[in-house]
Amino acid sequence: MSARRRSRARSRTRRPARPLALGLAALTLVATSCSAGEDSGNDAEKLTIFAAQGPDTDLATNAFTKEMEELTGTSFEWQTTTYDGTTAAEARRIQLAGGDYPEVFLMVPWVDQFSQQDLQRYGQQGVLQPLNDLIEQHAPNIQEAFEENPEFKALATAPDGKIWGLPQWNDCFHCSYQAKLWINTDWLEKLGLQMPTTTDEFFDVMTAFKTRDPNGNGQADEIPLTSSVDDLLLPYFVNAFLYDPQGSATYPSTLALQDGEVTLQAAQDAYRDALAYMAKLYEAGLIDPAAFTQNRDAMIAKGDNAEAPLVGAATVLHPNLFVTTGQDDQRDEAYQALPPLKGPQGVQFASYNLPSMPGATFAVTNKASEEEQVAAIKVIDYMFPRDQHARAEFGIEGKDWFQPVAGETALDEELTPFARVPEADPNVKPANNGWGPLAQYNSDADFRNGQVQPADGYERKLFDASALYEPFVPQDQVFPYWSVWVPEEEAAEVADLTTNIENLVSQASAEFVTGTRDVGDDGAWASYVEELEGTGLPRYLEIQQKAYDASK
Repeated sequence: MSARRRSRARSRTRRPARPLALGLAALTLVATSCSAGEDSGNDAEKLTIFAAQGPDTDLATNAFTKEMEELTGTSFEWQTTTYDGTTAAEARRIQLAGGDYPEVFLMVPWVDQFSQQDLQRYGQQGVLQPLNDLIEQHAPNIQEAFEENPEFKALATAPDGKIWGLPQWNDCFHCSYQAKLWINTDWLEKLGLQMPTTTDEFFDVMTAFKTRDPNGNGQADEIPLTSSVDDLLLPYFVNAFLYDPQGSATYPSTLALQDGEVTLQAAQDAYRDALAYMAKLYEAGLIDPAAFTQNRDAMIAKGDNAEAPLVGAATVLHPNLFVTTGQDDQRDEAYQALPPLKGPQGVQFASYNLPSMPGATFAVTNKASEEEQVAAIKVIDYMFPRDQHARAEFGIEGKDWFQPVAGETALDEELTPFARVPEADPNVKPANNGWGPLAQYNSDADFRNGQVQPADGYERKLFDASALYEPFVPQDQVFPYWSVWVPEEEAAEVADLTTNIENLVSQASAEFVTGTRDVGDDGAWASYVEELEGTGLPRYLEIQQKAYDASK
């Protein structure tokens, strides 16, 4: 990795879950307690924390929990929700709406978190407490991180100067390039084909995958190209016609910049050209008909088909999302990243997203006493230095993670490695010694890329694949959504506009590709653009432009 790329990874750095029925206040919301104060017979403060809890973690009995209770002299009572985003978000909303909320929220960004609009609204209402003074007086490690990485502080600071909650900073290099395509190189080799470099060549390769029996079972059962509702089929290909910042359902917006003007790419003529190309693929039977409707479980069932490999290519962040690693026939190793394709007009872009999501996963409410506020910020502050971060996230040194030995190299080979985290053994129950993704508050490039990774390791495969995409990001077109705060008085309006516009773009795009709408019909396209206008696109762009101009 070049020094330039490492620097950018340092400084740049959701899928909406499927709806499910909710019964009593948030179904899986469970209250548990781990009370060091009560056990020892003293009058220690008790801090109630709403948290996302993974299936292999019990926060009430967790070893790191106990250490933090001892550090702060405070016992923790946990209200836990699962990693299902719909359930977690609903549970949080119910508590806040009813007024019966905890002292602290501690979430995982890809599960649920406070949006920028949430932070401003609840901050102005007095529900959330500003963290500025707490950080200044009790959090030297957070202060140091803000000084070393001003973008982190900017991500956390609202236009009024208040820090209403703390986001996680995550320099995940491979996560920055969500819209990747992974292609079956075994099939290419068997059919004597080269990696495609243009949209026309890709069409020809997919046709060969469909018609020439690359899996060798004598049946026409191959699926040339697939995706899911969580991973998005279109953005990788749209980037061969115009810049599309979408990466996955986590980042669904097509907002971009054109000479400093905020635009919606999905309303541009070149976007229509991209849809026409995809409609051609679909009509030829080269796209999985379920690509716009299936979830990841359905997609991976196709990738793992026991009789023979079925999938030729998939547009996902990483291949493990559609094929399980470690297959006996090694089919998972055949999937390699395909660099951005060049379109008919010479366009060749890659999507870019900041993995550090705007908003906040840590917030303190007005239910917390002064002592409880201090205890809460001390826990977060503890997790910022590198070795303490490793302790918090991975577990106990010497048991769950280890110091590197001679000959081991970091993911970024220019860094000195500092930790080796063994791959999880599916036959061994995790030790419940760390907080996992709840602890990722200062995952800067040195932390992430300084971990030991074998030359043939999965993380290195993703890291190297992402380097193929990085040069194709048009930096002048990237809309910096992470630093653009819509004013609180317009937050509710823009939230509704965002939902309506993004839903229309998603639905209409799928309909144009599958033929429900005729992408070649000028009238059909004009009708779609009129729908966008009627949904409030001019007002939406006006608000975003004003917020963008204010952020500069």
